[in-house]
Amino acid sequence: MDIQQVKQRFGIIGNDPMLNRAIDIAMQVAPTDISVLISGESGTGKETMPQIIHQLSARKHGPYIAVNCGAIPEGTIDSELFGHEKGSFTGAHESRKGYFEVANKGTIFLDEVAELPLQTQVRLLRVLETGEFIKVGSSKVIKTDVRIIAASNVDIPKAIRENKFREDLYYRLNSVPIALPPLRDRGVDVSLLFRKFAVDFADKYKMPAIKLDEEASHVLEGYNWPGNIRQLRNITEQLSVIEENRLISADTLKQYLPNFSHNNLPALVGQEKASGDFTEREILYKFLYEMRQDLGDLKAIVLELMENQGTQIQTSNPEAVKRLYEDVDFHPSVKHDSYSSSESNGGGYSYPVRSGHGVHSPIHHHIDDHEEVEESLSLEDTERELIQKALRKHNNRRKHAAKELGISERTLYRKIKEYNLK
Repeated sequence: MDIQQVKQRFGIIGNDPMLNRAIDIAMQVAPTDISVLISGESGTGKETMPQIIHQLSARKHGPYIAVNCGAIPEGTIDSELFGHEKGSFTGAHESRKGYFEVANKGTIFLDEVAELPLQTQVRLLRVLETGEFIKVGSSKVIKTDVRIIAASNVDIPKAIRENKFREDLYYRLNSVPIALPPLRDRGVDVSLLFRKFAVDFADKYKMPAIKLDEEASHVLEGYNWPGNIRQLRNITEQLSVIEENRLISADTLKQYLPNFSHNNLPALVGQEKASGDFTEREILYKFLYEMRQDLGDLKAIVLELMENQGTQIQTSNPEAVKRLYEDVDFHPSVKHDSYSSSESNGGGYSYPVRSGHGVHSPIHHHIDDHEEVEESLSLEDTERELIQKALRKHNNRRKHAAKELGISERTLYRKIKEYNLK
């Protein structure tokens, strides 16, 4: 079975390369029993990947149970997952099997796994490592043969740093990672999904399908889609039911898109609910770049003042002016005796400055044919440099370098391969 056949079987719409890559990984890992961790923003369709894995595995005839960990109260989550004995707590009038016991020989999908309490995470880790668990209120060890697939829309490494998620459980779940792209990064897939939803709702409500004009299609594909596929589906349904005109214009569509005027702001990376226009790193880069420009303007003003003041400028701080000369790329033909000490100004120094058509100062002569070369502001180049510095600092020990950079060791390894670092 190829990717297109899988898409048709599970109703997946789109041809985005990142989406195809996620499906391909799911197909490759399905025949094994390796744990899988699916990451992606809310509404990107993470629930489809475990169904693909289960149906293409040898466990396809066994149970498949999907559990939303964030929807179960903390006080009852252990009982739901692992079961309980009669009388183990108030209201436990009879024994009950948990999901891990029911799903024996099958697959269990733990959605929003980062919402699990720390105590439950310890129990889950034991199931992953030994296939054993104990019911609430019991001392009997129960064996289970369950494949675990987990998903989360939060930054788990960040949750680990905040002591909200166990690091050992993360690495045990993350044997094979699958990342689903957000809808805003899928380009023309947005229009394909819109047409699919429009046809579905036309059949459901017995009315002609809505369509977008050309300008509205551009608006649809340029929107940020914070709610991803779920939001697109809801808006398509609203348009199908409310609008009498079956051809939707851009102005009509914008009325259904929340905060459309703020759509073109830069997206934050690595923060699931951050606000503002830039990340802290981007703000720092912008500040350093503007400071560099201000320094260049200051040099030009000082040099112009020096030329306009006459042939010499007296100063009691020779090192500052010397650095100014050197900062504008002091010409190699100029000797160090171009500046000299002066007893008359109390031990100060004088620097030669000449203008006009006569003899030019070395600075002025060099600036005339000086071409400024902009430094690279590429985030990729800066990231590569930071990784190289961290590796050198820690003698290529990736674990310590990753901790220094604030990223996981797996991410660091991927970045090293991506940038071809030695």
